Amino acid sequence: LIRNLHANGASFFFICLYLHIGRGLYYGSYLYKETWNIGVILLLLVMGTAFVGYFLPWGQMSFWGATVITNLLSAVPYVGNTLVQWIWGGFSVDNATLTR
Repeated sequence: LIRNLHANGASFFFICLYLHIGRGLYYGSYLYKETWNIGVILLLLVMGTAFVGYFLPWGQMSFWGATVITNLLSAVPYVGNTLVQWIWGGFSVDNATLTR
């Protein structure tokens, strides 16, 4: 019960977050540059925190989720593959990735 509430609560939080962003776009809040930039930084931090929360149980879905999301960084020109290997702590997602 608690695990189900936790998962649904996280999804509900992101729904509220996206509704808040939509409201900001509708009312033109992006014109306030400093406030909008802080909001974007907070969105990225929340998304990073959600990814780590998804990754930590270290199940099969967590493993493949971590593999796919971290492989997206390999698209960064020149340093992408090096960056991915640095995050992984080796040449693939493994226990070293989890302890980093």
